Amino acid sequence: MSTSLLDISGVGITFGGIRALSDVSLSAAANAVTAVIGPNGAGKTTLFNVISGFYPAREGSVAFDGHDLLRLSAHKRCDIGIARTFQNIALFPGMTVAENIKLGAHHQLKTGLAAAAVYLGLARREERALDRRIDTEILPLLDLEDVRDRSVSGLPYGVQKRIELARALVSQPKLLMLDEPFAGMNTAEKARMSQYISEIVRQTDLTVILIDHDMESIMTMSNHVVVLNFGRVIAAGTPAEVQSDPAVIEAYLGKEE
Repeated sequence: MSTSLLDISGVGITFGGIRALSDVSLSAAANAVTAVIGPNGAGKTTLFNVISGFYPAREGSVAFDGHDLLRLSAHKRCDIGIARTFQNIALFPGMTVAENIKLGAHHQLKTGLAAAAVYLGLARREERALDRRIDTEILPLLDLEDVRDRSVSGLPYGVQKRIELARALVSQPKLLMLDEPFAGMNTAEKARMSQYISEIVRQTDLTVILIDHDMESIMTMSNHVVVLNFGRVIAAGTPAEVQSDPAVIEAYLGKEE
């Protein structure tokens, strides 16, 4: 495994007396895919919300690329290179594919309100540069060139999931957090999405951490797998190591009486 980009140590969080995470520790290696899996209610989304800044953790530490994440607001975490997708599609149906993707880069633009209103100078140059990057880097990477100028409304579900992925990529993150990227997809769509994610990591310096329930996709594409159950880490290792771990088998299948 390469040097870790994200290091989580001893994180705990409680909601109204319910212990959602307890002493959770894990690392995500740079330029690799780390999957966090577990049964429903295991704490996967809670962990993602701690990393991205939606939930404040008062126990433990979360370090990313030399930054103490727990001291940063959610929007500051975006500024230092963290992007996230969500399980439910949140695209703007009245906008084109390219326009939806552009929204992912809004925090990087330096144009002030006045310049943007009249679309002169820096505003025009920034817009053109962003268009070029979307056309030459983002769309080809996810095979979205043919739908660039189409409204997202009516596009197949799998294509819309790729558009959300493109919107996250256009922010040029170092860490990409994928919240159930395979949810709602058929078998063919899952296979394609898995290939896209693997290819993105191969072609770039991007680090991916994801959560999902599709074991076939996760075990095929992940370099490292961490298993949560009842808010605790019960196993971590390669896909093969995790699949054969008795604690993981018990968590998913139940203990024989």
